[in-house]
Amino acid sequence: MSRKSMRYSLILLSLTLFVGGSCKAQKKEVKKPKQVAVAFYNVENLFDTKDDPVKLDDDFTPYGAYRYSEKIYRAKLRNIARVLESMTSKKYPNGPAIIGLAEVENKTVLRDLTNQPSIKDRGYQYLWYDSPDPRGIDVAMLYDPKQFRVLKATAVPITYRDEGRLAASRDMLFVRGILEGDTVFIMVNHWPSRKEGQKESEPKRIAAATINKENVEKIWGKNIHANIIIMGDMNDNPNDKSIEKTLGAFSNRYIKRLGFLYNPWAEKHQSGKGTSVYMRQWDHFDQIIISDGLLDNNGWKYSKAIIYDKEFLKDTYKNAKGYPYRSFKGTHWIKGYSDHFPILIELEQEK
Repeated sequence: MSRKSMRYSLILLSLTLFVGGSCKAQKKEVKKPKQVAVAFYNVENLFDTKDDPVKLDDDFTPYGAYRYSEKIYRAKLRNIARVLESMTSKKYPNGPAIIGLAEVENKTVLRDLTNQPSIKDRGYQYLWYDSPDPRGIDVAMLYDPKQFRVLKATAVPITYRDEGRLAASRDMLFVRGILEGDTVFIMVNHWPSRKEGQKESEPKRIAAATINKENVEKIWGKNIHANIIIMGDMNDNPNDKSIEKTLGAFSNRYIKRLGFLYNPWAEKHQSGKGTSVYMRQWDHFDQIIISDGLLDNNGWKYSKAIIYDKEFLKDTYKNAKGYPYRSFKGTHWIKGYSDHFPILIELEQEK
């Protein structure tokens, strides 16, 4: 080979190595988005066994209607902890960063829950305020301090007119914090029930929706791009007036305007899915609703909504097969979890 040919070959080899190295470098620079989960779970009557003299919790005591013994209480805690422990994936191996809860009695049950061996290593902290609910069941929030830092937490009263008089339901828990670098506003709810009938009790839930919307408007008044998460057991479906009209939570995520709320559960409900069952009819009362700030911004972005209906959470009895495996049938402990399935949303963020 001539000296000229050899020099030409060396140049070609150098170019090949350079291009190949550049491609490898480019491949290394491609990073998968960072992901977190935000969950909500109505845990169905998570009481301790002690009688609170100012609350109507007598049924959930050892001598009450449910014969709610220490043994049952401990089993209930293990069951709920098992659900939270299982809420992991390759995307978020440490479980949800934030978990809203409904139907918890007090700090005692939250302390005992977060100390369960199956989830203790996660180091969950909790937020809870006593509310006017006569039975003593309130909302609360668990959070992973490694992923979420609380800046502010407060209870927001939910009030309404009942036969001309001012009445109060369970408070809404309002939290502002930092989720992996981004400010997030969270509202945890458990709106008034339908025990008087859907139509008869609807004004109470409309009042709760109005208070939530007023808080959203205050946040938007300062930052129209704010990341807002409204979660809870609303006791109304996504197409009911309180959600669709009063709160203004839309099923269309592609609305071309700033400042709207997106409800990812509306489509699931329309397809016949739900999180709880009444009179053999699926309801989707459990919802996590987000602002458009979580749809199109430079921080966290909504990715997916999931009804967490794992097989171990489903009843196998013939008349209730596939329904949530609840804690009690009537007043008899049947070793289940809750009469609601949990839900969660996934958020992702470019690294």
